[in-house]
Amino acid sequence: MQSKKYTLLLTMFILFIGGAFAQKTTTVYDVYDTAVITKKGMPQQNEFWNHNYNFPSKPRDMWEVGVSGGLFNVSGDVASVLPTFGFSAHVRKSLGYLFSLRLQYLYGTAKGLNWKASGNYAKNEAFSQYYSAPNISGSTTIPGQAPEVVYYNYKNKTQDLSIQGIFSLNNIKFHKQTSKWNLYGGAGIGFSAYETKINARNEATGSTYSALFTDLYTNVAYKYSNRNDIRKKLRDGMDNTYEEAAETYGERKPKMGSQTVNFATTGIVGISYRLAKRINISLEDRHTFVKDDLLDGQQWQEHPYGDAVLTANWDSYNYLSLGLNFNLGSKSIEPLWWINPLDYVYSELNKPKHQLIPKPVFEDADADGVVDQLDREPNTPAGVSVDTHGVTRDTDGDGVPDSKDKQLITPSECQPVDADGVGKCPEPECCKNPPAPPAPECPSNYPSLTFKGNGAGISADNKALLTAIANMLKVNPKCNITINGYPEASKAAQAVCQNRVDAVKLYLVQKEGISADRITTNCEVGGGDKNTIDIKSN
Repeated sequence: MQSKKYTLLLTMFILFIGGAFAQKTTTVYDVYDTAVITKKGMPQQNEFWNHNYNFPSKPRDMWEVGVSGGLFNVSGDVASVLPTFGFSAHVRKSLGYLFSLRLQYLYGTAKGLNWKASGNYAKNEAFSQYYSAPNISGSTTIPGQAPEVVYYNYKNKTQDLSIQGIFSLNNIKFHKQTSKWNLYGGAGIGFSAYETKINARNEATGSTYSALFTDLYTNVAYKYSNRNDIRKKLRDGMDNTYEEAAETYGERKPKMGSQTVNFATTGIVGISYRLAKRINISLEDRHTFVKDDLLDGQQWQEHPYGDAVLTANWDSYNYLSLGLNFNLGSKSIEPLWWINPLDYVYSELNKPKHQLIPKPVFEDADADGVVDQLDREPNTPAGVSVDTHGVTRDTDGDGVPDSKDKQLITPSECQPVDADGVGKCPEPECCKNPPAPPAPECPSNYPSLTFKGNGAGISADNKALLTAIANMLKVNPKCNITINGYPEASKAAQAVCQNRVDAVKLYLVQKEGISADRITTNCEVGGGDKNTIDIKSN
């Protein structure tokens, strides 16, 4: 009987999936379809249909319900062990084309196991009740006795309920009607409840793992092994019971049975792919932050030669999942985050269906060639030339219409004009006292060149600077320059300086085409840095 029940449920599920895939994946809807308009939105829709309001009412859209499964792990003081898994279920409803709300329940199990030994566990009662901790308060081990270390581990079970705001990032498209992909991100708040246990001893025998831990810590063969080998040795030598409750905050934080309850904030990023109108899959990463340092059962920071100290290094957990989501609702379109809100606008531009076109009237009472609806001067005299607005043409704007203007184009400086449209132009000021041409100003911001050692070769950087200097000289053909070097007092230094300034001049003349008579050179002892060549205007 039970097997028949499961067979029936499986058959119904397959039929549902098949029906979902059989539907078209179109995301358009007709703004004239009353079936998708809510009762509350009908007044606005009627105003839109009657051309009294520009915007149609928001359509009724489907709810989304979904489930997911994936990797769940805790980020804390103890290294995570993967893979560990979780699952979630959610319900989601859009509030607009870009924003939606989602209520999600998450359950996850995470494990952790350090591959490095720890000795400062005296304040962690889950371990200290079974092991001694010699490396405390600067003390040392008893001579000849190996320190009794532990390898931190945990198993965490977390439940989470949160409300999340989701923003769709790519459903507004200017050059495409729709997409099968939906990128989204968001944030949420809620509550997290967790219980953490550790594996401190063998539950069957009641004995600790002291011999295993000490052997791994002191054995040279394991000391230089990689972390995977050490973890395998630990897993082989330990059971999988996690029988001991990890350290908690006691009564300082609220409880739900044996679980600690915390306020939590969540960040979300994901991508969905639409398989059909009613079904899509999603890949999502969700990271949750809680003001709690005991998700992994360990809050005391290790110090090799001092006390274990408490630090505010809060733990968090991550859920990377693959989800299957279904859209539910009758007489509804897809959830709005799949809809391009510009679809109606572009369809109306392409094939207008909602235009209010006035009855055409083409009367022209004054017979000036401009219909009365566009005529800004409805009583233009017969035979007068008018512009495209039906206004008597006055080309020069002197107040005399062209039909009476004897000087059709009167300059503005010659106005006002007489009754015939003729103006009197004053003698131009430019011809009375012509200004003297301004003296050319030569640039003073030429860049300096830098040389290394005693060489006079032109480097790539200096060539680029000389090109810029040449461009400035070409723009100012009446300006001349002096190439200045600053050698030390020795003859050798002065010779190096002369070689450099000559090389710079030769480059400007031969490579950049600057006339040699516009360039002078000078080596001034002690005038500056011996490796710097300055360019100055004459």
